[in-house]
Amino acid sequence: MASHRKPRTRVLTTSGSRTAAGLTTAALASVTLLSQSADAAPRAPRPSIEEVKQKVDGLYRQAEVATQKYNAAKESADRQRATVNHLLDAAAKRAEKMNESRRELGTFASAQYRTGGMNPTTQLMLAKDPQEFFDRTHLMERLTGRQQQAVANYQEQQAAAAQQRAEASRSLERLQTSKASLEESKRSVQGKLAEARQLLSRLTAQEKARLAELERQKEAAAKRKAEEEARKQQERERQRQHDDDGSTGGQTGGDTGGQTGGGSTDDGSYSTKAEKVLAFARAQMGKPYVWGATGPNSYDCSGLTQAAWKAAGVDLPRTTWDQVKVGQRVATGDLKPGDLVFFYSDISHVGIYIGDGKMIHAPKPGANVRVESIYYMPIYGNVRPA
Repeated sequence: MASHRKPRTRVLTTSGSRTAAGLTTAALASVTLLSQSADAAPRAPRPSIEEVKQKVDGLYRQAEVATQKYNAAKESADRQRATVNHLLDAAAKRAEKMNESRRELGTFASAQYRTGGMNPTTQLMLAKDPQEFFDRTHLMERLTGRQQQAVANYQEQQAAAAQQRAEASRSLERLQTSKASLEESKRSVQGKLAEARQLLSRLTAQEKARLAELERQKEAAAKRKAEEEARKQQERERQRQHDDDGSTGGQTGGDTGGQTGGGSTDDGSYSTKAEKVLAFARAQMGKPYVWGATGPNSYDCSGLTQAAWKAAGVDLPRTTWDQVKVGQRVATGDLKPGDLVFFYSDISHVGIYIGDGKMIHAPKPGANVRVESIYYMPIYGNVRPA
């Protein structure tokens, strides 16, 4: 019996077709490999610990610069806010005086109403612009002396109030500008510190140990330099003492010992202040660095120096950029305890000199107020504030 199923078509397999299939498979494999190679771009080499340290230190410096900008903006905003509050208080008092003048004008209007209604003169006096009244000079004769004075007072108070409102408006605009600058600096500080923390978080335990060792080496080198400079300073002092003794025939009066009599009073006054500064600074040892902080529980670098000198009765500006302009500039070899030492070309850090090449300062985020060599960072300059 014949089958009604349609015969299945057979695919003819030839050597040519097998070759074509093989080439197609090979081509697909090649494309896949190329795609995988393209996706797997060569990774950048892992930075060395020295490079990480340099990057992190740079970010901390940038954060300190941004902190000083924040401090300046905050100081400006605080001043502007006080100005605005003062102007608003003055405007409120001025408004009360305007109301008094208005009430006085009202008494004249009431009196005239009682005597037969409000006449055109009173209507002009109560107009929004009293100047219109004066423009009509033919009505002046109808005013009494008290009425004239009442109108003049009202006009004076109105003009003064308008001026104060304008001043308050301008001050509010400046306040908004200061607040915007404040927020921008705050975001900059937070961004730099977050980037530094992210870099440090990627380090292995071994890398962190290596980083800590590099930090110890840097601190040790700075300490050695401080000790060497202290020895040189002591030698200079001994030589100066020897020269003074020789020039006075071996006498050692009260004004000798390397100091001139003319400067003894000033030196004594400065030493007294410096003792208070150092006593305050030592009492803050161990407290954390916090950017923008002025105490009493935490400080940034310029917040500490400002608070320490305030304890000695001397008011310093808020930022390093302004503190460096105060007082007398002194050479590093002539530093005395209490002097301020500023660092980096951008003057972004400051510490309080305590002698022997050392200072007390609030170092950076994650560190506490401590003693450190002034040679740990490049010195910009020194100031004797008082």
